[in-house]
Amino acid sequence: MKKLLLILLFPLLSDSNVAEDVYICNSKNATKYHKKEFCRGLGACKKETKKVTLKEAKDLGLTLCGWED
Repeated sequence: MKKLLLILLFPLLSDSNVAEDVYICNSKNATKYHKKEFCRGLGACKKETKKVTLKEAKDLGLTLCGWED
């Protein structure tokens, strides 16, 4: 019974079901997203930084910052 319960609950515990938040520079020239709010790559941002979901960042065409891969 415990195995059956774990099998049924596993998809609920998986990270893939949780929206991952990332940080972006709120600029039209931004090309990267950042996993850490105080990433070194965000230091060049002249505008405000914004917290968005990973999906939103990718939909904007942003890619992962080189300091974080």
